[in-house]
Amino acid sequence: MKYRLTALLLCCPILTAHAENSKVHEHIFGNGLKILVKEDRRAPVVVSQVWYKVGSSYEPGGITGISHMLEHMMFKGTKLYPAGEFSRIIAENGGQENAFTGNDYTAYFQTMEKSRLEISFKLEADRMRNLDLKAEELVKELQVVTEERRMRTDDQPRAKTQEQFNSVAFSNSPYKNPVIGWPSDIANYKVEDLNAWYQQWYAPNNATLVVVGDVDAEQVIKLAEQYFAGLKPSDIKPLKPQDEIEQKGVRKLTVKAPAKLPYIMMGYKVPVLKTVTQESEAYALEVLAAILDGGNSARLPTHLVRGKEIAVSVGAGYDLTSRLPDLFLLEATPAEGHTVFDMEYALLDEVYQLKSELVSKEELQRIKAQVLAKDVYQKDSNFYQAMELGMLETVGVGWQKADDYLSKLNQVTAEQVRAVAQKYLIEDNLTIAYLDPQPITEAPRPAKMIGGHHAF
Repeated sequence: MKYRLTALLLCCPILTAHAENSKVHEHIFGNGLKILVKEDRRAPVVVSQVWYKVGSSYEPGGITGISHMLEHMMFKGTKLYPAGEFSRIIAENGGQENAFTGNDYTAYFQTMEKSRLEISFKLEADRMRNLDLKAEELVKELQVVTEERRMRTDDQPRAKTQEQFNSVAFSNSPYKNPVIGWPSDIANYKVEDLNAWYQQWYAPNNATLVVVGDVDAEQVIKLAEQYFAGLKPSDIKPLKPQDEIEQKGVRKLTVKAPAKLPYIMMGYKVPVLKTVTQESEAYALEVLAAILDGGNSARLPTHLVRGKEIAVSVGAGYDLTSRLPDLFLLEATPAEGHTVFDMEYALLDEVYQLKSELVSKEELQRIKAQVLAKDVYQKDSNFYQAMELGMLETVGVGWQKADDYLSKLNQVTAEQVRAVAQKYLIEDNLTIAYLDPQPITEAPRPAKMIGGHHAF
């Protein structure tokens, strides 16, 4: 589940004071590249991330997953630094590097000792405009991505159910496609496809450079200017809208796959911070997810795992930072002697309670403390701080929202939580997927990852 909350119980006044100790320096170069720098001098390290505004939700049919494929190919070298050199140079300098692709972004990062930041800038600037795509390298990396898809989706019954669930929950939103892409699309990528995608989206005016660590912001901006300011921008045209059509009733599907246990996934269409008309609703949905699944003391594990003992595992999730309207998710694996339909009834009963009764003052305060503590402790990580800034900026919300998060959550009332439950957790917005376990007749296939491995 993609919730950002776990159970950490501390008092709010301390959390608020800690969270205010931050300042982000922003600068935009003449070619459109935006740089965000946040000084954090608690350790002599620096995290550098380059975020591109492109991900699976930008992809048309026939080339789904190409953003993720290009992420892999970005490690295949330029004329200046041939295949393998990028990772070798970073490792030689004691750094760590990787990349990830999501629905709405593709990002590359390095964590280095603070004096090595220039190495990161030199390499990232070079591959932002000078990637040398070769057909023979694509053939090799297609095997890696095909194997990655098998390991993460095709051989994973829950992941397979979730993929099918998304394809039914969304009619025309690009969120219906998997980030890694559909198998036939993966099998038919051509170098020309990758090159066109690279030329279209990998440009300074479609990127945000985020730096967090033991650095001087002014010096970082001067250093970035040396490597990035001279890069040529692209003519980037706005995306055609792909607004999801209105759902007219509950949707249900069954996925048959070899598995030991059944599983149920439920999702309600909801707005996110970028699309909601009243901003407070997004924060109320965030609190609602925490009430259900904000740690061991939250309602779902308390009521369904330990109380009624009808579930082995249960969860809820909401991501307010998506670029497009998304789903409020519920999931469960029934305990022995219970079915997915028992779980469906139990989860709907929990939703009904939230729609019919106000959350008590004590529960609401406890949940807020957990959410706020989680956010504050995440900020102990330079990587998380950079990721928060990069993601908010890339999805179009703006990095400044990072500073609003704590105060906006503190303002959520019990009435607002009940109101968003009544407004959005309704049958006409609901999709339900059941995993129907089939006999496991084959031994698990071993992993055969070859070449570079990068998260998505």
